[in-house]
This record gives sequence, structure tokens and C-alpha cells, in this order.
Amino acid sequence: MKIFLLATLDTKGVEAQFVRERLQQLGLAVTLVDCGCLGQPQVPADVGRAELFAAAGTTLEALRLAGDRGQAVAQAAEGARRIARQAFEQGKLAGVLALGGSAGTTIGTSAMRELPLGVPKLMVSTLASGQVRPYVGDKDILMLNSVVDIAGINRISRQVLGNAAAAMAGMVQHAMPSAADERPLVAATMFGVTTPCVERARQTLERAGYEVLVFHATGNGGQAMESLIRDGLLAGVLDLTTTELADELVGGILSAGPERLTAAASAGVPQVVSVGATDMVNFGPPETIPPRFAGRKFHHHNPTVTLMRTTADECAALGREIARKVATSKGPAVICLPLLGVSAIDRAGQPFDDPAAREALFQGIRQQHGPVELVELPCHINDPQFADFAAQRLIELMAPAAEPRGNTSSANATTGQSRTSQ
Repeated sequence: MKIFLLATLDTKGVEAQFVRERLQQLGLAVTLVDCGCLGQPQVPADVGRAELFAAAGTTLEALRLAGDRGQAVAQAAEGARRIARQAFEQGKLAGVLALGGSAGTTIGTSAMRELPLGVPKLMVSTLASGQVRPYVGDKDILMLNSVVDIAGINRISRQVLGNAAAAMAGMVQHAMPSAADERPLVAATMFGVTTPCVERARQTLERAGYEVLVFHATGNGGQAMESLIRDGLLAGVLDLTTTELADELVGGILSAGPERLTAAASAGVPQVVSVGATDMVNFGPPETIPPRFAGRKFHHHNPTVTLMRTTADECAALGREIARKVATSKGPAVICLPLLGVSAIDRAGQPFDDPAAREALFQGIRQQHGPVELVELPCHINDPQFADFAAQRLIELMAPAAEPRGNTSSANATTGQSRTSQ
């Protein structure tokens, strides 16, 4: 297997050659991919730009005639993504290292995001000291600040690029071995206001022999979980905190995008879903809240986080969306409703207590859940009984001989037993 080294060789050829030689000195084989378009390459590539653009479904000549740099970058990113994926599936790719400014970072990280968790990914970028979420997304990409522009080999760039090569060599040559006693993986979603529930459920799952990955429902957390589900790494999903859907619907800052709550359904992975923290939309400090929300109910969680209560209409829409998405499940799925509150601040005496909004949320789910089992528990989401029921129900769904249980039930919060009606 080889390290795939990506760079625009018309502008970063000298630097790419330096990194290639350093990787080779460290004992690694290298495939140099030319992601440039308009200028002439400064050094020869192993994968030329014509091959790169052919992988994207276009030609070098067409892009040169168009003379549109933005289009060329987009097509190079698509070609790099496809080439990286194909090489990985063929067992020819050990890791990806890329160099670049804005264009090179776009191209390099597009290829990296196509690869599964654990494949070494290192981006040397002039943008690495800023906001990198658009480039990193939900993948384990290492961003290395180039400090100076990637324009020649000098006292600074030599050190940074040399460190990049050494880091890539270290990741490849000293990969973390698999544990001998690896347990099936379960994902769980948590927010501060649902922590007691998820922590108790996690303990139940761990006692049953599962390893639990807890994802903080802050947008990137939900995206990362969905990505791992699509990569086929999870045996089940305890998606109790679906608050990111509220931010996507209303316009908060912690959205995980429109694809949230779709991966498990599409892949047929067993899932237990609830409505944790859907009583809130997340914003930054008060002065950053858009003016259109003036007059709404707010709770100042801390100096940098302001929460806004979702209205009854928003809750109804959220309920319908959650139910519609779960109803498409190809595998076993259950929706659990905590009738006495969906977060630490949504219960009697707390700032977001709103029985009408909760009922609108629940009614939206009742209307749209279709064949999916719906369990309504007369307790709060952070009550131990709710956590125990949700965790145990997921354990049952993950059992090889799990039997379908009808589509509507209510549960006794004290015993955890359920009764089913059609």
C-alpha cells in the first residue's frame, strides 16, 4: 500500500516533491496525485491531472477551455474523492497527505472525507488555524497549519513539511492494533440536559457486553455518528437526544444537517429513538440571536450559550419529522416518548416546562410513526426508569432473534413492562 500525496503540481510541485522524498526516506511508498489544471506541472506525477479529471467524469481540455478556476477545483475534488475511494477499496491506499491553500485544502479534504475512520489523513493547509469544520466534517482529519504560505522550501516550510511527512509515517508505521476483546459498538446521543438518562443507559448496555460511543449532540457529533453508521461499524443506536433536528428546523447553530436521523433507518441498524432536548434551539451569546426571534422564551445556559424554547408549532413539525424518518427503517426500530419532559429544564418548575408544546411534539409523532413501535412512558427523560427501558429495548432489538412487537404501546414507569395494542 502507498501514501497518496495530493497537491496542485503547477503551484505546489516543489513542495510536493520535498514531501515525497521525505516520505520515501522514511520507508514509505508514495503515489503523487496532480490536482492542478491551468498551469504546467513542476514535477512528474504518478496520477496525472488527465486521469484525475477523467475520474470526475470530465476532461482536462474541457476545464481549460472553460477557464473557470472554481469549476476546476470542484471537479478536481470530485476526482480526488473517487480515486481515493477506489484505491482504498482495492487495498492500495495506506493514508492520504495533501498540501494546499484554499483550493488544495478543498481538494485534499474531499478525498479524506471519503475514507473510513482510522485511515491516516493529514492536511497541511494555510487555513488550518481558522474555522476548519467545512473541511474536517465528521472525519478524523489532522489539520497542520503551514504557518507560511506553501510557496518554496525555506527554513519554516522545511520544518513544517518535514513534520507532516514524519507524522504520516508514524500513523502508518505505528497503527493502533485492534483489541483482542472488542465488543459490539453502540452509539448514543447526549446533551448536558439529557446526561443522567444517557449515562444510566450506557451502564446498562456495557453490563450487557456492548461498547458505547457517546456523541455530544452539537451538530458535528450527530454528523459523526451518522457517518459511522453508514460505515457499518455499529450494532445499534440509542438516539435519545435528537435536539440537532430542532436547530436544523428553526435555525440554531448546532444543526447536524438534513440527513440527521437517516443513516440507521437506511442501513437497517436497530435503533431506539427519543426526543431528548427537542424543547430547545441553540444560539451563542444573547447579542448573536437573530432579530426575528425577539419576544421568544430564552434561557441563558452560560455566557456563550443561549437556549430558545421551541413553540408548539415547531414541536409538532419536529414530531412529524422524527416519526417520518424513523418510519422508513429497514431494520427494527422503536420510538420512546417521556411524557413528563424531554430535558432537564423541561419539567414541572423548570424554565422550559410547557405541557402544550410537549403534547404537540408527541401528537406529531403519533400521527406519522406508521409501523414503527411507539412506546409512551409516564416519566421524565432523566428518570432512571426511562433510561432502563430504552437501553433494555435496544438490547432486545439487537438480539439475533428479536421478534416484532406491534406498533403502539404504553409502558409502566415503575416496572418497565409494556403492553401492546394494534
